[in-house]
Amino acid sequence: MQSVIVAEGLTRHFGDHLAVNQLDLQVASGEVFGFLGPNGAGKTTTVRLLNGVLSADGGSARVLGYDVATDALEIRRRTGVLTETPSLYEALTARENLLFFGDLYGLPESELPRRAGALLEEFGLADRADDRVGTYSKGMRQRLAIARALLHSPELIFLDEPTSGLDPAAARMVRETIQTLSQVEGRTVFLCTHNLAEAQLLCSRVGVIDHGVLQAVGTPQELASSLWQELTVEIDLRGEPSAAVREALSRLPEVSGQSMENDRLVLTLANEDAIPTVVAAIAANGGRIYGVIPREHTLEEIYFRIQANSHGEKGGAA
Repeated sequence: MQSVIVAEGLTRHFGDHLAVNQLDLQVASGEVFGFLGPNGAGKTTTVRLLNGVLSADGGSARVLGYDVATDALEIRRRTGVLTETPSLYEALTARENLLFFGDLYGLPESELPRRAGALLEEFGLADRADDRVGTYSKGMRQRLAIARALLHSPELIFLDEPTSGLDPAAARMVRETIQTLSQVEGRTVFLCTHNLAEAQLLCSRVGVIDHGVLQAVGTPQELASSLWQELTVEIDLRGEPSAAVREALSRLPEVSGQSMENDRLVLTLANEDAIPTVVAAIAANGGRIYGVIPREHTLEEIYFRIQANSHGEKGGAA
């Protein structure tokens, strides 16, 4: 699949502080890519570098085929950006804000009012469209800022904590919008977030950055496989395993642990290849198997294991 972001060795200092360090990254067209890391990790600096707002001290990057060093204006015409603290004109109404920014993006005067009205409706702001933004709650301002980022139908959207300050219903609406942008419209979303559950729901791949260094990148499944050698599986026997089954499992070198949780047998296996051996041993000793469910590590577990490894901690968070 075509890459819409290609960064090679991208580096940026602020004085003696190395904010982004030799960043190599590719993001594919149409995917929702999660960019995860603690405050100060380099997420915002990376977004600014990729949009040509900041110049790099080293390395290079191309966004939508354009060089960030020489084609920054063209990149910004084609991308939408929601910053963590979006700037809106509080003395203007929501509609006036969108009309103003749409004019800056060069949207046709004949099209702009319809486009602004449609976004105000989509984000639940139509009934307050002609109220000054200074009277808006934080959640309403966030919804308006997202609408502004989508105003010119960008090919690539950078979203920094897009559900921050939103109530559950509004946050759900934003998540559905992100899924529609990617899955239906084929747009690419670069999502910076601390909400790991949200990232797991939305993102096809994630990257974890810390102290300016990209620690890991891949699908959650790929990252989990690289971080944990053992596999935990739940086996539904519709009850306790017999003594014969327990004994047979204890003799298998591939099985390093067994317990009961929620009426299911939980086994720790050396790897995925051990599953057929375990199933055969249970069946050979009279056990009836109604289901075998491998447990997947959550993105939260993956994130904290990567962080622990990057800081040289023993074991990490499981």
